[in-house]
Amino acid sequence: MSRVRESELAWTETEHGRTQFRRKKLGSASEAETLGASLYELPPGASSWPYHFHTGNEEVAYVLSGTGVVRTPDGEESIAAGDFLAFPADPSGAHRLRNDGEEPLRYLMVSTMRDPDVSVYPDSEKVGVFAGAPPGGDGERTVSGYFKREDTVDYWEDEP
Repeated sequence: MSRVRESELAWTETEHGRTQFRRKKLGSASEAETLGASLYELPPGASSWPYHFHTGNEEVAYVLSGTGVVRTPDGEESIAAGDFLAFPADPSGAHRLRNDGEEPLRYLMVSTMRDPDVSVYPDSEKVGVFAGAPPGGDGERTVSGYFKREDTVDYWEDEP
């Protein structure tokens, strides 16, 4: 068994436009191999990662405290402490969380850590490709990058 005390882990911070949060990567700190788990804290008015879904990894969020909104393909819904949200590994699992309250929104995000994975960002028409280490993983990746979906080419294009 591997034990991690959340209070002993440092926060990492991400800030880019509306995306702003603090994160503690509990799963990688515990050396978990097939599950990822992160504690997130969004300040009032901030959002999580851009709206996306994964093709190879299922995610769930459990809201610990605060209030917010989750955007899914079905629209926006209010969320609060005690809510458990499941995001399948397909277009129906697209999501983004936003803190619309006056206190920090804290939630635990858990995911499978399958490799390879492709993440899809419907708003910006991008895809992210990850091989060697899944999204959120700490291992070295053999392939990774983000690409506009419109940049696709024919399989045989430029082949000798």
